[in-house]
Amino acid sequence: MARGTTTELHWWQTRTFVACVALASIIPLLWPEVPPLVDLPGHMGRYRVQLAIGDNPWLSQWYDFRWQLIGNLGIDLLIVPLAPIFGLQLAVKLIVMAIPALTVTGLLWIAREVHGRIPATALFALPLAYSYPFQFGFVNFALAMALALNMFALWLRLGRLERLRLRTILFVPGSCLLWLCHTFGWGVLGVLAFSAELIRQHDIRKTGVRGEGAIKGWVGAFIRAGLSCIPLALPMVMMVLWRSGDHVTGKTQDWFNWRWKMNWITMVLRDRWMAFDIASVTVLFVILFRGVRDQTIEYSRNLALSALFLALVYILLPRIVFGSAYADMRLAPFMLAFAIIALRPRNRLSLRGAATLAVLGFSFFAVRLAGTTISFLIYDRSYDQAIAAIDTVPERARVVSFVGRRCRDDWAYSRLEHVPALLLERRLAFTNDQWSMAGGQLMTTRYPIARGFAHDPSEIVTDIRCRGQFWRPIAMALEHFPREAFDYVWLIHPPAFDPALIRDLTPIRRDGTSVLYKVNRSAVPPAETE
Repeated sequence: MARGTTTELHWWQTRTFVACVALASIIPLLWPEVPPLVDLPGHMGRYRVQLAIGDNPWLSQWYDFRWQLIGNLGIDLLIVPLAPIFGLQLAVKLIVMAIPALTVTGLLWIAREVHGRIPATALFALPLAYSYPFQFGFVNFALAMALALNMFALWLRLGRLERLRLRTILFVPGSCLLWLCHTFGWGVLGVLAFSAELIRQHDIRKTGVRGEGAIKGWVGAFIRAGLSCIPLALPMVMMVLWRSGDHVTGKTQDWFNWRWKMNWITMVLRDRWMAFDIASVTVLFVILFRGVRDQTIEYSRNLALSALFLALVYILLPRIVFGSAYADMRLAPFMLAFAIIALRPRNRLSLRGAATLAVLGFSFFAVRLAGTTISFLIYDRSYDQAIAAIDTVPERARVVSFVGRRCRDDWAYSRLEHVPALLLERRLAFTNDQWSMAGGQLMTTRYPIARGFAHDPSEIVTDIRCRGQFWRPIAMALEHFPREAFDYVWLIHPPAFDPALIRDLTPIRRDGTSVLYKVNRSAVPPAETE
């Protein structure tokens, strides 16, 4: 590893600067009452069931909640102590706010451990704290990855200081806790630790010769690196226990989908404005290209190998793992982040040149942060309008919700797909947007009378049938949902439909293009309720 030889720290290398940018990274999340992340409201509905099902037995008529050992329990576990103190909504918000801050500190700490000082180029990686997987609301995953970055930095530090026994003592339980948070974070930590140990072990026992001696040196380093990572191996037993249960469902499929793998890379900063987001990704690739072409910039072997290993994993990962979609998409921003923090100025780069790079990197971070803040404020207004109807719904109500979207994957999501779950979170009402995948999370939906309108993605409706999707056209959804199973129908920005389809529904609240209806059972012909 390259370590700095001077004691002077520049402004972007100080602990004060790291603390300030970590705190600044939470700014977009300060104002929104509910962080506008696509899947987060759905998770909040599950957290409410987790906390309330013991005192509200009617929830058991709709949902089956069982504690079990799975590698996807990050926030599910944290809200147990935090919700009684802060309330569920604020507890979730505080945890989510910590994710970008921890991502920023993790990236900068890794860069410092490898380079000896934080290189100016590392600042360009900071906007990836608001990467597309985080914006999508994969919060357990994002939390696990943020923790994995900081744990990897600690792994590097203890290795550099030769505190290997202490590292073993800390990382045996630490790796298990990270696996509980989310399996993906543990897996990535293992890949990063192995790549770092491979370089460290090779450098410790350099042969100083070429050819066969060098090959033997790398083979030996490979074996020793694997042995060094044994403290991270215990979660493999937990993984076997989790995935061997009879209740576990979920397929692993869609391998080597090259079109989407290329798309995920262009989408790593996807938020609202396509031109702005793609231009920002272009900036990152310009920086990476400069690392190859500019004689004043070089790559760290350590982090370059980590980025290469992550790229190999990205190529090999299918799109769906254990029934969980977008598996490869989640890795793309971190692969790119490691490639960026692997860069560092050579000694020939002047202080003025390094400072200029730091100013440009910090400016890039500030511009992206401002854009994300404005975007989240706009999303927050749409949330406020959509959820205004929640107070109209009584507790224990059974609500079928239909959220409109187009077949085309618009760059700017409405982020309202799982807003109906806030009915469950705030009113303990049934909503049809919860995921139901046994073994993938703690809760499954069991409301047979709702038939095909019991769980996700039954809440999503379109104007026409979309190829390759399970979403229903709005006309089909309104015509066929079982009236006897629900008390209310909530349409959130629905496509246009024939008013005759809602002749048996009574509108009770309208907010913009969203309408809450009560099912008028006296108007339902008997044949429709069987």
